[in-house]
Amino acid sequence: MRILVVGAGAIGGYFGGRLLQAGRDVTFLVRPRRAAQLAKTGLVIRSRFGDANMPSPPTVTADALRAPVDLILLSCKSYDLQSAADSFAAAVGPDTAILPFLNGMGHMDYLGKRFGAGAVLGGQCVISVTLDGDGHILHLNDTHGLSFGEQNGETSPRAEAIASTLSGANFESRLSKTILHEMWEKWVLIATMAGSNCLMRATVGDIVAAGAENLSLALLDECARIATAQKFAPSAAAMTRNRGMLTMPGSTFAASMLRDIERGAPTEADHILGDLIRRGGAGSGPNDLPLLRIAYAHLRAYEARRKRENSAAPAA
Repeated sequence: MRILVVGAGAIGGYFGGRLLQAGRDVTFLVRPRRAAQLAKTGLVIRSRFGDANMPSPPTVTADALRAPVDLILLSCKSYDLQSAADSFAAAVGPDTAILPFLNGMGHMDYLGKRFGAGAVLGGQCVISVTLDGDGHILHLNDTHGLSFGEQNGETSPRAEAIASTLSGANFESRLSKTILHEMWEKWVLIATMAGSNCLMRATVGDIVAAGAENLSLALLDECARIATAQKFAPSAAAMTRNRGMLTMPGSTFAASMLRDIERGAPTEADHILGDLIRRGGAGSGPNDLPLLRIAYAHLRAYEARRKRENSAAPAA
């Protein structure tokens, strides 16, 4: 199976690197600068599950894509989705499967409209990774798993073939019959974490220490109410797990969106919080979803300030 991994950043580099390490036919679609860096340093992974150093991993730039591939793994930021789709469009054929690992659901709508809903699988991953200053991939937590499946829940031949290809690599993978429900459950948690961490500019443990975990739990309930209205109610087990994560004393966990703010980077506020409000707010008044709306307004204000300051900065 020919696999095209869009980008060789933290998530794509990790899962693509593990597949390459396991002998799969993997090529990374990268920009020229990243291609030069990988040619020089190799693809390096640092993880408690084992380090990896793959000299000169196979790369391709968008202008050099010529033929369709069997599977495209996509893990870009939501604000880069259109440009990413432009870059890999030449690799999409009639039998190509696109497997995205973005949070939320807006990307599923976009990819389905552009390439056909039948080409797009549902997918989600559970991992915390980042790139260091040398472009090496640092695995920060104790999980590295993904699940995927057909949107209609069927166990198709292509899904089984993908499951076989992904198995045996140094990460956990699972073929799911309820992938859209899993994606909604993760969306509820991610939106809650991002909203509470960014609104209070604090980790989970710091929020608990301030006695404000009740606000995080109230935000969780707002997000879960939207999922329920969309017929993807989080399971009791998922809600219990979420509440435990949000009220854990001393926890250093924080959504990656907080790290984005702390380094002055763009955020996925529109995709994670804004889209959730749009899906849950039809016909509702301004007093509905108050915490979610406040968190989203906070992030929009950050983006407005960031845009203003960047436009005022002198050109380099």
